[in-house]
Amino acid sequence: MSDLRITVVPGLCGGRPTIRGMRVTVADVLELLAGGMSHDEIVADYPYLEREDIVACLQFAASQARREEFPIGRDAA
Repeated sequence: MSDLRITVVPGLCGGRPTIRGMRVTVADVLELLAGGMSHDEIVADYPYLEREDIVACLQFAASQARREEFPIGRDAA
């Protein structure tokens, strides 16, 4: 994963992970992908993004999903 592509800047987008310090969050890109947009369609609609940005979002999401700890409530079974 390219640490330079996914950034967390205090005060920008509520401190959520963004792409290269722009006002585009990782979640924004993931939602576009989940909605069925292809990499090429996203880049066409958001020309300031690069294909590598989209790949970095997917890599970031995968790394977060591999985290060892997930907080759960006491009532969870």
